[in-house]
This record gives sequence, structure tokens and C-alpha cells, in this order.
Amino acid sequence: MVKKITLPNGARLVCEHIPHVRSVSFGLWLGVGSRYESALENGASHMIEHLLFKGTKTRSAAQIAEEMDQLGGQMNAFTTKECTCFYGRVLDTNLRQAVDLLADMLLCSRFDDKDITAERSVIGEEIDMYFDAPDDLVSDQLVEAVFADSGLGRPILGTKETLAGLDRGRLQAFQAAHYTPERLVIALSGHFQDADLAYIQEIFAHMSPGAPTTPEPGVYQPACTITEKPIEQNHLCLMFPGLSMHSEARYAGQIFSSILGGGISSRLFQTVREEHGLCYSVYTFGMSFREQGLLGLYTALGAETEGQALGLIMEILQDIHQNGVTPGELERAREQAKSNILMSLESTSARMNSLGKNELLRGYVPTPEEIICSYDTVTAADVLAVARQVIDFERLSFSAVGQVADEGQYRRWLER
Repeated sequence: MVKKITLPNGARLVCEHIPHVRSVSFGLWLGVGSRYESALENGASHMIEHLLFKGTKTRSAAQIAEEMDQLGGQMNAFTTKECTCFYGRVLDTNLRQAVDLLADMLLCSRFDDKDITAERSVIGEEIDMYFDAPDDLVSDQLVEAVFADSGLGRPILGTKETLAGLDRGRLQAFQAAHYTPERLVIALSGHFQDADLAYIQEIFAHMSPGAPTTPEPGVYQPACTITEKPIEQNHLCLMFPGLSMHSEARYAGQIFSSILGGGISSRLFQTVREEHGLCYSVYTFGMSFREQGLLGLYTALGAETEGQALGLIMEILQDIHQNGVTPGELERAREQAKSNILMSLESTSARMNSLGKNELLRGYVPTPEEIICSYDTVTAADVLAVARQVIDFERLSFSAVGQVADEGQYRRWLER
């Protein structure tokens, strides 16, 4: 059973007690990411995530690392376009020490100039690493292009140019404005005591309230990006506007994506790979934001077969847009989704992630029974409605990375 406690300053604690385990997963979820940044601040959320591990008023970076290892669990962090999360998993006896450590990092970090300089270099290497990963680059550059005029288009890592302008004063001002209690969700799943909850509440009750802000809405615009790289395969990405995380059709949308390209029985995998042998990897992926989302299709293959593959992909899209899905496809995708949900309940980390993300971004944590029921009520007509809403060929976007053709050639293949 999920328990929710709202502190007087607006911070929320959501927890789920699991008595038969000895570990506890926890996360500090903050409603800030790259879409909350201005153009000059781009990369601030991610850089702050790094800097919180670099030392506080009472702990050095080495002491933080040693204490994390001594706790015997795992602790880390990540930044997305809409949230930043500091998380870990430890034995129940170490929960208070772990939370105390993360709270110290969150509330009392030093932001030394030498650490900022060092992390600017580290993140620059991270940017280069992603540029050298064409499977990431092909989708990332397309997301930036389709949301070019809004915060959703800003890269999570920032750019080397924007990182150069992020000094101590700007970073501290950004943290003060966005690391506020009404943006904070503390999520717990596993074994803990009521006294642990009281201890956590006491720590975060001292945070001073801030002024809530709403990010500018993302405005999708069709785009095409072509990037030449001397690599063996061409990496291709097709993208359409998708469903938001609040859409009532999101469960039908997940089933639709699964049937189209979510597994080895999907239409894309069976046709492009199994029947025609044109690629090793082909799949769909989704991104859901507050007010809208994206549906992407990815594949990688040789330049000599990409035209044939794109033709097959467009035929599959046209068929599912016109005719929908079969009862067998619907049942397989539904059972796969339900199985994933039920099996995830065996992981305290997965349960904690669900608690934190849902409370932070949706303001509500659905029960597993509610989720299963939502999948059970999806009909073939619901999936067809999603297919016709999402697959809008007038709003198709495309990206290619590798020894690529020109944009005109890709447009001809896609229009054919």
C-alpha cells in the first residue's frame, strides 16, 4: 500500500513498505531538467547533478565516494528533460545514513570553481562520447530539431558553448530557483520503520519554499537532419508526434507501439529483419512529456539496402494506419505489457522509480491493479484510433547518420 505524506513546505514523501525484504530503494526526485533552462542556462541541471557529488561543507568528494561504498549498496543520479533524480538501494539498517548523505549533497554542496572547471571538461567528454554513438545521435538530433524553438529541444548535456558560460554564480542561482521543496518527491520502497520516515521528514522540513514555475510548452515541427559519419552502417530514425504522459489513450498507445516495433513478434521486426534480412536491429520507442510525446522508429543497416527498408517501413505504417491490428497481436501485446508490470513488482528499485516518477510528473501513483485494468480495457478500435492519430504522414520527421544519401533521396524513399 502506497503512503503519501506532504510536508508543510510542500515536499512530498511517497513510500511503500515491503516487509519480506531487507533492502530499501530510495530516490530524491526533483522537477527540474533541461526543458526548464533558458538558452544560456542549457546544461545547468545536468552539471549540478555532477557537482553534488564533488563535496559539501562537511564532506569532500573522496569522503562522499568512500561513504557510498561503505554503505554497501548502489547510489547514483540522472537528469532528463523534465526531472533530476538522486537514488540508491541499501540495507534497511543503512537507510538513514544514506538519506543523510544525499540530503547533505542536495542542500550543502560547495560548488568550488576548480570542480566546476573539472566537470565542464568531463561533460565535454560525455558530449563527444554521445556524438560518437550514432544510435543515440540519430534520435537526439531529431528531438532537438522537432522541438527547435522550445525548451524540449535543448540537449540535456548542454553544449560546450553553453557549459563555458555556467560559472559558480549562475549555477547556484539556478539551483536556488529550482531545487525547492514543492518540486521535491522523496520515494521509498522496501523495508523501513516509521521512525525512518520521521527522520526523513525532519531533514527535508528545513527546505525553504520557492516559487513554482511552469516550463514553456513544446511545439513540434516536422524536421529532417542528415549527418555524415565514416561508419559502416547508416542509422535511421523516423518520428511522429506522440501521446503525452497524461493522455487517456496512453495504454492503447503503448500496446500500439509494441505491436508495431516492440519485440521479436512485432511487424517491423518480422518484416524488415526476419522476412527480408535487411537489418539486425529495428524497433519503436516512445517519449512522453507533460503535454505531448513522440513516437520514434529506429533501424541501422547498410547504405545499399536503406531504400528498400524505408519502403517496407512505410508500407507497414500505412497498413496499420488503415487497417489497425489483429486480435492475436492485441492479446500478445497486452499480455506482454501486463507481464512487465507484474514482474517489475519484484524489484524495489522499479517500484521506487514508479512511485517517484508518477508522483512528480503526474501527481498520482496508480496501483498495479489499476494499470492492469487499463491494459485489459484496451480494444482493437482504441489501438486503431491511436494509430490514426499518431501516424500523421504530413508531420513525419526523419534523421540519418552515417554514409548517408542526400535529403532529397530520403524524401523520395519516404514518399514512395
